[in-house]
Amino acid sequence: MEEHAGHNLSLTERKHLLIEGVRHVGGFNESEISLETSMGLLLLTGEGMHITKLNMETGELCVEGFLTAIQYLEKKVRDSKKKGVLRRILK
Repeated sequence: MEEHAGHNLSLTERKHLLIEGVRHVGGFNESEISLETSMGLLLLTGEGMHITKLNMETGELCVEGFLTAIQYLEKKVRDSKKKGVLRRILK
């Protein structure tokens, strides 16, 4: 089994989130942030979210806003979502 670099989440009052182990920020807006972490793809949803700190050397990311969901997506789920989007586009 693959060994993962340190990955931690610290959420305070659903308003301040510190994430360690971030490898890549896939995309973000005020309602959704997608990240690749050392433990897989992470999807954050909420309202008025913004990234207040991003340090790719240390893998730290801070988010402020009102978080409604923190979801890890498995590769199979990501791949099926991509295929679903492609099917809709190609129709």
